[in-house]
Amino acid sequence: MSPSARGIAALLCAAALLGGCKKEEPAPVEDRTLAKLREEVDRVNQGGAPSGPPADNSTDPNARLAGLATGQEEEAKTLAIPSPNPTVHADTLAVKLTGLESLHSLRGSGKVGLTTEELFLRVQLIAQNVGTDPSQPAHVAFSTARVVDAAGKDYPIAQDAQTLAGTRKLNRTWEQDQRDSITLIFEVPPSAIAPGLTLLLPTSSGEDVRLPLQQ
Repeated sequence: MSPSARGIAALLCAAALLGGCKKEEPAPVEDRTLAKLREEVDRVNQGGAPSGPPADNSTDPNARLAGLATGQEEEAKTLAIPSPNPTVHADTLAVKLTGLESLHSLRGSGKVGLTTEELFLRVQLIAQNVGTDPSQPAHVAFSTARVVDAAGKDYPIAQDAQTLAGTRKLNRTWEQDQRDSITLIFEVPPSAIAPGLTLLLPTSSGEDVRLPLQQ
């Protein structure tokens, strides 16, 4: 091509650009999900009923947690108390299991709540100082209580949950014949709630008293 021809060609290209000539590009591929949504909207607008099963939250932990928090999942489950149900002694404090529940969500007296993908284990106890010497009260630190599963893994008090929905004052002195109920709350995996689950209570000797929760 001669220099003059190349110059004419360059001028023609410049003119085309100035005139708004655009390079042809392939049309973007429409997102399949968006296409399905549009089809569903069109169908409903024509009088059809919404279709399709509810979303499966099992693979989305955030969606499942939201469902738990809004009460869309199971309510508290009452667990069977062992039979026989023994009374154990933390020093002179006699302790007996009166109730056991598992649940995903806890509510306080107001609107505040806590939700877990694991399980909250609510342990209800009745305790009484059965010592015969009125000058020797029983000092028991329930704040250090824990549960241990059959595999030997232990779980301490769930502090936030305990503050929200359990007994607030856990470290206390029990005078002779003093009797009261206590609610302890732990956070455990579902697999822990099985035969062998045990509550460990502290004593002044440093050894734990074992109270069976599941047999």
